[in-house]
Amino acid sequence: MKETHTMPDASAPAVPPTPPVPLAALLAREDLGLRQLAGPDATGVVIHWAHTSEMADPYPYLLGGELLLTAGVHVPEAAGAGTYFDDYVSRIVAAGGAALGFGLAPVHDTVPRALVAACDAQALPLLEVPPETTFSGVARAVWQLMAQARLAELRRVTEAQQSLASAASRPDPVPSVLRRLARHLDGRAALYGPDGTEIAAAGDQPPEQVRAALAGLAEVVRPDRAKAPSSATDTVCGTHLAAYALGAGRGFVLGVASVRREPGDHTLASVAAVLLSLLTGEHHSGAGAARSSALVRLLLGVPPADVAPLLGAQRWVVVHARPEGQAPDPLAASALGAALGSALADLADGVVRVLVPAGREPAPQSGWALGVSAPVTPDDLPAADTQAARALARARATRTALVRHGGRPGLAELVPPGEAEAHARALLGPVSGNAALTETLRTWLSLHGSWDRTAVALSVHRNTVRQRIARCAALLDADLDDPDVRMELWFALRHT
Repeated sequence: MKETHTMPDASAPAVPPTPPVPLAALLAREDLGLRQLAGPDATGVVIHWAHTSEMADPYPYLLGGELLLTAGVHVPEAAGAGTYFDDYVSRIVAAGGAALGFGLAPVHDTVPRALVAACDAQALPLLEVPPETTFSGVARAVWQLMAQARLAELRRVTEAQQSLASAASRPDPVPSVLRRLARHLDGRAALYGPDGTEIAAAGDQPPEQVRAALAGLAEVVRPDRAKAPSSATDTVCGTHLAAYALGAGRGFVLGVASVRREPGDHTLASVAAVLLSLLTGEHHSGAGAARSSALVRLLLGVPPADVAPLLGAQRWVVVHARPEGQAPDPLAASALGAALGSALADLADGVVRVLVPAGREPAPQSGWALGVSAPVTPDDLPAADTQAARALARARATRTALVRHGGRPGLAELVPPGEAEAHARALLGPVSGNAALTETLRTWLSLHGSWDRTAVALSVHRNTVRQRIARCAALLDADLDDPDVRMELWFALRHT
């Protein structure tokens, strides 16, 4: 089943995701003494986290992939005679639970036979947790195994990134990067030219059906196609395929094929895509020279509107992005820019800012929170920068992958701008001299008065938010619990 993305599932969080824990590794821990009583063989079963619940219906509290731990407090005395355990197990399976751990003592001396039968019938691994093993000990073991796996994956990815960067500095950089990438992915890496032909490749030759499917996937993302995604994935004959457009409008595509896929492989593929974007085609299209000319002219005082034609667009969208994990590095920033279809990316203070031509609609990126401005002309880029920053703050506060600045006209458009600005200055005068108070009030109102989400958006403590809002209420002499007051303040803030 073919799937397309603006950035591959193979693309670019700053760090690879945490690998899950094999259930077999947990069973192998002698200090836990776990014993599997029912369900399929543990080989191939993985756990993403451990969760304890004594609810009779745990479905609403599960995210999927859990080892659910219970002491059976919720089990009624006559449960074995009816369908209680069948219903209980079916709800765990429906929620995507990976396995069930049943603790012995103090409630039950043995695991109920009906529960064993239900787990066998519904193919849910059932583990017996001995009395001397605490649920917190099991959870700690899961996190320890995850930490070990993540450290190993980070080490592998770091070493591979260094290897790819080293390959890019060789006299034959493109073939060298492809060879290193194929080796690290234990598969095949191919570079397709603007006409769709395979111009370089490395790694084992896959079956003809896989090779043809990879070439077809490369056509899906070719930049010269209308509304082409920047990446696409597919699976053919048990082989994972992915294709990445290299840069905006150059026509080169990276294709990779591998039988197995590790959590960090998406990072490695995106690093290779960035390196190959830099190595291929820029001198053919003149994009590098155009950007250099634009920079020189800006430094010499030429207005942005006069420079914009050199960059190939008259209207732009500003994107602000922050990864979910650690702060991004320049390589991750470049990878994000490439995924969004632009080489104009900047990293500062932990935020990546990307200028994207208005014709390319930014989409959510795996591992990132994005704020997107409205399309603007070059003269309005500073305002768009502010829009994107506020949209990113809202995206982080609401844990949303992407938030766009709202450009829909409303009642505010009925008021002449001059009168609206005069009203805003008069209403907000008591706080207008304090940027922290003004921005806190704006963010708090945009998040419907949520202390916690405002604190996340502004990267401050929730008590700081409370103190600032209380200060605003005092200075403005206003009841901020009154929806009419909030509406007027929001109107005024939009015109400052």
